[in-house]
Formats: sequence, structure tokens, C-alpha cells
Amino acid sequence: MAAINDLISQIQDETLRNRIQEEVSKMAKQKKFGLVFEEHMPESTPLYDMPIKRGCNVMRRDSKDDKSIYVVLKVEGDTAVCVKPEQKDEAVTFELKDIVRVAEFGKPIYPYLKPLDSVCNAPDSDLWHTLIEADNYHALQLLEYLYAGKVDCIYIDPPYNTGAKDWKYNNDYVDGNDAYRHSKWLSFMQRRLQLAKKLLNPKDSVLIVTIDEKEYLHLGCLLEEMFPNATTTMATDVINPRAGVARPNSFTRSQEYVYFIQIGSSSIASELLVDDTKKNPIWFSLMRTGSNSSRSDRPNLFYPVWATHEGRLAYIGDNIPVDKDKSTVLAPKDGLIAIWPLRPDGRENTWQLGRDSLKKAFDEGTAKINVHGSRLTINYLRNAEKERISNGEIIVEGREDTGALILRHNEKIGKTKSPDSVWQKASHDAGIYGSSLISAIFLERRFSFPKSLYATEDALRYVVANKPNALIVDFFAGSGTTMHAVNLLNAEDGGHRRCIMVTNNEVSADEAKMLKDKGYQPGDAEWEKLGIAHYVTWPRTVCSIKGQDINGDPLKGDYLGSEPPMHMADGFKANAAFFKLGFLDPTAVSLGMRISEMLPTLWLKTGAKGKCPELTGEQVPDMLILPENQFAVLINENTFADFAEKLAEHPEIQTVFLATDYEVNYQSMVKNLNVENAYQLYRDYVDHFRVNRGRN
Repeated sequence: MAAINDLISQIQDETLRNRIQEEVSKMAKQKKFGLVFEEHMPESTPLYDMPIKRGCNVMRRDSKDDKSIYVVLKVEGDTAVCVKPEQKDEAVTFELKDIVRVAEFGKPIYPYLKPLDSVCNAPDSDLWHTLIEADNYHALQLLEYLYAGKVDCIYIDPPYNTGAKDWKYNNDYVDGNDAYRHSKWLSFMQRRLQLAKKLLNPKDSVLIVTIDEKEYLHLGCLLEEMFPNATTTMATDVINPRAGVARPNSFTRSQEYVYFIQIGSSSIASELLVDDTKKNPIWFSLMRTGSNSSRSDRPNLFYPVWATHEGRLAYIGDNIPVDKDKSTVLAPKDGLIAIWPLRPDGRENTWQLGRDSLKKAFDEGTAKINVHGSRLTINYLRNAEKERISNGEIIVEGREDTGALILRHNEKIGKTKSPDSVWQKASHDAGIYGSSLISAIFLERRFSFPKSLYATEDALRYVVANKPNALIVDFFAGSGTTMHAVNLLNAEDGGHRRCIMVTNNEVSADEAKMLKDKGYQPGDAEWEKLGIAHYVTWPRTVCSIKGQDINGDPLKGDYLGSEPPMHMADGFKANAAFFKLGFLDPTAVSLGMRISEMLPTLWLKTGAKGKCPELTGEQVPDMLILPENQFAVLINENTFADFAEKLAEHPEIQTVFLATDYEVNYQSMVKNLNVENAYQLYRDYVDHFRVNRGRN
């Protein structure tokens, strides 16, 4: 409707304009079954590091009052003469510092990755995670080129569209009173999910999306429309069990929702019945309760157990006949305390075991006396618990001084069942295991509403527990919880899962105001260093891998549920690389002038094995043979014979990139190479992005 209204406003004939507007308004009020929204809402992204030149599209840096797209007619010194596409006769002159180049979605783009930083805490491992600073739409276009149909799991936590300043559309915050607020959000999500769908393995993969009540109904409809053949499940996750979010005249909200879109043969892994909130008890009271538990019901199970004040067993007395009062029983030795099966109100019950069985239990360490001030009680192990010891569900760690067994649950062994669709786990508390964890790393609050690390880990575990080499993508990375969770999951089960995260580098609304007051604009170094990618996501990635806080001091505490305990200060045996998405001139790429910029993309396409290679020096080599990265690049096709000979010495290299302008030459070279994967540079890359514009 937004586009139609714009066209109607351009009709010069007032009568005709009003009649058409009236008819369109009637049509807009008609409802149909299903999700209705403005699917073609325009969207663009600013490219702060790209030069402004004739013919490119630009918009004002401060687009609060003017969100129009302009075309540059010419650049004169520090100014640019621009026009709106629909008003070519009305030129406007801007200072270059006040405008920014933009990429309109749907236009061909040619992305590359600029290395920014890396952390290597596992030099002997070829596993490298990746963080990409970018608008996620363009990053998804790149990922489609790299991994179409190869991703096992996508986990995203998109903006919830609360009406607060929680997300931007066309470089401006979406206000809660915006009439097109929901359409903008759905259009925003649909574009990205269309690309994400192409990444997922059609035979076996899962999309996970978290959301709250503001958009969960709209999102559910959108997911059903986009993934009609998938199995869709919505789980409820209690993330704020202590207080919740109070809402006037309504229910206090303590939960959010998690959609699981299961594609192909994907399945949800079972989980242990023993969890971190309500573990099955090991020791049980020796006193019988319930039916047939009184002294008169079982006269042979009423006897005293004599113990010291410290809780050591001294002697097990004889059964006391029903007609004999227990007060007449004398202690076998001074200073001993008699323990009787008595209820709190004094009524006489019986023991669970006979005298001989109890004596044997104390000898085996499966019975023990507990001291509660001046009161003593007895616990014992039932046959079911003894069986759990035998099958490894309960681990014996030794004996106490009294001879009782020291026991603990084995968190990795136990009965399993399918996860419930309602998650009530203490470890999912976003305040304790999200905000507090972030604060422990940064020593200050840097990010609002981070996910619980363990909520994210559980969601991932349910879908990739049986995929130790899974490829996991998160294109709304936020504070970086997903990569942290992947590293934790790998450390716990020895997996080799790889994570790719994407986030923009937006600053918060308060920081934006502060920076503008100081005269800074988006794209300035002072502005960019406070953006989420540089200020939160990457530092958290580095700190969690190294096991240090932002000052380099060891992190305190252990990760929950790990056996043996995993200390946060030990970090993770993992590596990660940090890139910024940039854009190349297609002509320069097709002429083979950008091999150095293309290398990280080729590295990712091959599986990101080993540290990302770099070209140093101005001279471009004829070829690159990279055994550590398991790929090779022929840059000068005239040296193919030498390339083939060297490649034969490295059978581990099964991916090659061959730079040639001629299809015949490319096919001829491929026939003479014994490799699994071959790509033609730069035609394969240029053709993909010229044709593919993120459409269905």
C-alpha cells in the first residue's frame, strides 16, 4: 500500500486521484485468510566505507526527516549534485560528509570480507569460527554463495519489535506508533528468511527463532507460509522466573517463545530426566510413611537405633513388642541417643528395613545417620538407587568418616525422554546467566537483554546433539551468545561444530545521541568503535575463548552441568576470525584484480579450515597451494602444468579455484585434476551475484 499511495499522490487530476484513492482504501479494508502485510516495503543499507561517485545511490546520514534515495549526478570537490529518481529535474547539492552511499536490496552486490582480527586458542585445530560485521541481508547473500544447502542449524534472536528503540529500518528506529510497524518488521524478516531458507540443508536441518508476544503470532504465520512442508513447533521458555515483566491490568510476563522449524528428516534429541532444577533424590528416609506404616501394622519393624551425638552408629536394638512402651528400653551404653521411627507429632511408625537388613546397609555404606542439631535421622538407599549406581547413573566418590557412601549424579548418564515444549529451567534465567555473565566479562553493562547461555545451548543441543560436525549460523548475533554456546557444547561432548555469526555495528540510541552531540557521525572511527560488533560481540568472543575478562584477568566460576567441572578461566580450545563485509567493483573482480580481497571468501567456501591465508606484498603470485587450508588457487592459467604437478603432491587438497575467462580452458583444466570441487574464477563469483538478488 505504501508504494501504491506514493503513485496515487503523483496523479495530477485531483478528481481522478481522489476516486482511485477511495477505491484502493476499500480494497485495503477487505480481509483474507492468512498473513497480510506490505511485502515490498523498500529497504536499503548504508555503505559508510564506499566512495561516493557519479551514478551511485546515496541518502542523508541523518535521515530522520528525509529518508529519500538520491542518485549522484556529479561530484564537485566536497559536494555532490544529486536528484531523486522520480524528480530528475530538481537537483539538490549536498556536502559529501552529510551523505552516505547506500545499497538498495534487490540490486546486484559483490561482497568481500576484510579481515579485522582473530583469536587462536587452539593452534593445532583446523576449526575456525567466524564473526562477520555486516547488514545481515548482504551477509546472507554471501553465505548463499558459500553454503547453499549445507547449513545444519540456523539460530536467530531477531528484534522483537516492541515499539521501543530496539531495531532500525532504513537507518532509522521504528516507532511504536508507526502505522506500518508490523509490515516493516514482517517485510524485514521475510527478506532474510528467504535467503536463510536457501542455506538450510533440505534433507535434514532446523531453523530456530526466538520471539516474544509482540510478533509471535505474525511470525508463526510467516514461518508456516515460508516452510509449508516443515514441522513447526513452538516452545515456551521461562526466562525471568524470579520477577517477570509486570504489565498494567494484565498478566506478568516471564516467558518468551522459541520456534523450531524441522526440515526433512531432522529430529529433536532426547534429554536426561535428571536436569538442573529438580534432580531425582538419592537418599530416602528410613522411616516408613503412608499406608501400613504404623507400629501396630508392622510390629517387627519397630526398634531403636543407638548412635553417638556425632551421628555414628553404635548399636541396633531389638524389635519392641507392641504392648511394650519404648521408654522402658535402656541404652546399651551411657551417652548414646535412641533414634525411633516417630512422626513429628509423636505417633509411632516403623522402619523400612528389618534389623539384619539395616545392619548390612550400614556395613555397605548404603545407610547413614544425619545430625540436625540435637535431632538424629536415618537415610538409606533403596534398591532402585542401588541399581542406578550399578548402571552408572549415580557415581560413588568414596566414603564419609562414618562409612556412608559419598554419591553424586552422573549428569551424562540417565534415562532420557523427548524435551517438553515448556522449559522451566533455572539455568535459562536471562538475568543470572545472561546479564550477569556479560557483566562478569565486561565488568560493566554493555548489552541489554542477552540470552541465557544455557538456554541457547539447550536449544542447539536438541537439534545438533547427534551432529558433532554441524555448521551453525546466527545472523542476528547480538552479544555473541550463540558462538559461546557452540564452544561450550563442543567442549562438553568433544564436538567439532562450526559457528558463523553476523551482526551489524549499530550503537545504542543513547550512545548515538552522545556521539552526535560531540559532532560524530556513523562511519567515523569514534562512532564505529562503540558499535555492537566491535564493542560487545567480538570482545565477548575473545574473552570467552581465552577465559579472561576484558582486562585480561581470569574469569571466575564454573560452567553449569559440566562433569567434571569446566572452569570459565580455562577458556575453550577454539579459534575465531573477525571480518567486515565490504563491496567490490565487479569489473575489477572479473579482470582478476582482487585476489587478495577474495581470499577470505574462498577460505570460507572451502570450510574455513586453518587460519585464513593472507597475501603480503604488491606482487600477485601465479598460484597458491595451501595444504593447511585444504584448497589451492590458480591465478595465472599459463602456469597450469606447474600447478597440477604441485597439487599432486597434496592429495588432502580437494578444492581448487581456477582463474580463466574461457569456459573451454576451465573444463580442460578440471579434467586434468583429480579433485572433488572446482570453481571458475572469477566467473563463478560474478555470475552468482549478478543473477542472484535474494529473490525466491
